[in-house]
Amino acid sequence: MSATLEAGNRQQELLDSGWAQLPASYRPPTVAPTLAEARAWCKALAEGHYENFHVASWFLPERLRPHFHAIYAYCRVSDDLGDEVGSRDEALALLDFWGRELDACYAGTATHPVFVALAETVKVCGIPKEPFADLLVAFRQDQKVVRFATMDEVLAYCRYSANPVGRLVLYACGYADAERFRLSDLTCSALQLANFWQDVGEDYQRGRVYLPQDAMAQHGLTDATIAAGVATPEFRALLSEQVDFARQMFVDGLPLIGMVDRELALDLDLFSRGGLEILRAIEKRDFDVLSARPSISKPTKLALALRAVAGKFLPGMRLGGYKG
Repeated sequence: MSATLEAGNRQQELLDSGWAQLPASYRPPTVAPTLAEARAWCKALAEGHYENFHVASWFLPERLRPHFHAIYAYCRVSDDLGDEVGSRDEALALLDFWGRELDACYAGTATHPVFVALAETVKVCGIPKEPFADLLVAFRQDQKVVRFATMDEVLAYCRYSANPVGRLVLYACGYADAERFRLSDLTCSALQLANFWQDVGEDYQRGRVYLPQDAMAQHGLTDATIAAGVATPEFRALLSEQVDFARQMFVDGLPLIGMVDRELALDLDLFSRGGLEILRAIEKRDFDVLSARPSISKPTKLALALRAVAGKFLPGMRLGGYKG
């Protein structure tokens, strides 16, 4: 058997093993669905997987919802391909397959429901391939990089893992200028950091530490501190600094809310407030994210949703205006 054939067989084995660990509906079909079928698939995934999607979609014009469903489905499946299978090799094989499907989407030959729906979104909204491809860079990096030397390295990761999502949203809503992208990047990176600081303990169990290694060293901390599950004074001081950094990024990104139409502004307001509430939840635990994961209470979530709903029906209601 030739080396090329052996490599091809090995790749197929990795793909078959990877697909077997994921929802059956994720597998590529033998026959491409219609656009209506593909959109229904993406809608079901988006509204069934993401608890806040129902709330967010209330504020979107009907014409935009299929595009947001398609974008979300792409992001969701991409993330699962990297995170929900048993080995790095299987994950990388699936992500390589997904990258080829993305190429097929832009070539007009897609067969997976995600890409059949996405092809229409790309055409209607004029979205380039780069932000979709950038997300795959991050998911591949997840298989190889589990520590970050500096905050610059963490933010470089956010450049691929979080910022493309905000840019995709802007493209879908008809915005494609550098200043809105810059402000969106700040907000998306801040959201990513808030999630990192909320999940320090859980991420460590997955073998990942997003706290910058140089900052940990400055506070005399090592992985052993996280492993022990005890938030020492030094750990609390470090996390306090990281929370302040993320909060300032949220504040710096807030002008974007006033630069988009009201429907999108309501979503941006909701998610920025949600991110800031995560930071407040961390503070309320005195920066102890190791003994338990800080979370936003149900009453707070309800208050955020009600405020957003009120904003939809009370046009004079002021958005943004955070004091931290």
